[in-house]
Amino acid sequence: MLTRRQAEKQLFLQYHRSGSRRDRDALIERFMPLARSLARRYRRGPEPLEDLEQVACLALLKAVEGFDPSRDLAFSSYAVPSIAGALKRHYRDCGWSVRMPRDLQELALRIERFNDEAWATTGAAPTATHIAERAGVSVEAVIEAREAHLALRADSLDQPLRSNEDDAGASLLDTIGSRDVDYERAFDRVVLDSLLATLDERDQTIVRLYYRDELTQSEIGERLGLSQMHISRLLRQATAQLVAAAGETSEAPQRAAA
Repeated sequence: MLTRRQAEKQLFLQYHRSGSRRDRDALIERFMPLARSLARRYRRGPEPLEDLEQVACLALLKAVEGFDPSRDLAFSSYAVPSIAGALKRHYRDCGWSVRMPRDLQELALRIERFNDEAWATTGAAPTATHIAERAGVSVEAVIEAREAHLALRADSLDQPLRSNEDDAGASLLDTIGSRDVDYERAFDRVVLDSLLATLDERDQTIVRLYYRDELTQSEIGERLGLSQMHISRLLRQATAQLVAAAGETSEAPQRAAA
C-alpha cells in the first residue's frame, strides 16, 4: 500500500507524463485545503479572505506546475514557502492605501510581526528600543515603520463617528476644521532667515523647500531620499521649533523693557 507521499508523487508523475488539465486540476483540488489554510493564517486587518484565497490558489497553481516530482521533496515543503511568499507580496504591493517604498513596507510588516509576537509572549506592548534591537535597525526606523503601517488601511471621511450620542450622524469629515494659520502668522512676525539658524542643515532644507519653494512633502522626500511620513514628522518638529524661537524673539523686547 502506497504512503500518502508516494501517492502524491504518483499523481505528479502522471501529470508530468500526460500534461493534461484534468490531472493538474486534480492536484490543485487535492492541495486546495493547504492554500486556504495559509490564506486564513496570513489574514490580518480588513483584507477580504476571498482575495487572500485567490492569491493563495494562484500560487498553488504555479507550485503544482513548477514542482519536480523526481526530487526527494514533499510537495508541501515546496508549496508552502511559495504560497506564503505570494501572500506577503500581496500585502506589500496591494494592501497599502498609501503607496510606500518597498523596503519601508517590508520593515513595517516585519516590525508589526515582532510586535504581535511580543504581545503574545509578555502580554504588553514592546518598546521601540526593544523592537529596534530585535530587528537590527534604529529606533527612528522603528517609529517610521510603525507610522507607515498605519497606511495599510485608510478610513473613509464619510465614516460615522462612534464616540458618543452627541456625535450621532457626524462623520470624520465633520471633525476637520479650517486651515491652521498659526504657523503662517509665526513666519509673518519674524524674518524666516533669522530663525532658520536655530535648525540643523537638513531641517533648514526641508523648511525652505516646503514653505518657500512650495514643494510637496512627497517631492521633498524624493529629493532627500526619505519617506513622505518621515518628512512630515521632521517638518512638524522643525515648524514647532521655529514657532518657539519666534515666541522667544517677540518676548525678548518685553523682558528688556521690564
